[in-house]
Amino acid sequence: MNLQIRKATSQDIDALLNITKACAKFMIDKGIFQWNENYPNREAFEHDVTRNELYVLLETGKIVGCIVISTLMDEEYKTVNWHTPDGTNIYIHRLAIHPKTQGKGYAQFLMEFAENYAIEKKYRSIRLDTFSKNARNQKFYELRGYKKLEDIYFPKQSVYPFHCYERIL
Repeated sequence: MNLQIRKATSQDIDALLNITKACAKFMIDKGIFQWNENYPNREAFEHDVTRNELYVLLETGKIVGCIVISTLMDEEYKTVNWHTPDGTNIYIHRLAIHPKTQGKGYAQFLMEFAENYAIEKKYRSIRLDTFSKNARNQKFYELRGYKKLEDIYFPKQSVYPFHCYERIL
């Protein structure tokens, strides 16, 4: 595997939107309505780039995926009973691998990067959410040691809940 991870720039956003649109279509075709025309969007990626929290995965120089590693707690997360104190965590968002390159361990590679980043920076835990109807993602995170906590809702994305997960480091 000739893989590289680097911080994203605003020039990467079009490629990332193509990837997340392909992921959305791939999931919708499987009856998983996690992402749609409203999310992920350019505004979210621009915000991620401005905060220096968006990373891209390159396979032989071509962008094939992304991950956001953030210290910002979304409003929806504030009601969740997390296992560690707020302010000592990172949050994972918008983990995406183009459907044509899925199944090669690239999502694992990005998560290892994020987990090592959190350990190096002395964070106590990693928090994230995944769609309640996406059993594949739930298994992916649970096998990595993430514990399912409570549900939250993103009404612009789905009427179904999103499960919150946390991994204590």
